[in-house]
Amino acid sequence: MGLIDGLFLTLISTVICIVFPKLLSIMLATKTKHTSSAPADRKMQETSTEVATFPS
Repeated sequence: MGLIDGLFLTLISTVICIVFPKLLSIMLATKTKHTSSAPADRKMQETSTEVATFPS
């Protein structure tokens, strides 16, 4: 195998290693959005907590 073939295969594997995880994360993110849809009008309840103070 010549120098050009080695550089070409290295370039191809580098592109695959960079692009494949990004495509995989995009695909999994869109699949997750479709399967778990939460109601948009859900409001969080406000809770008040009292902190006890001790004499020093």
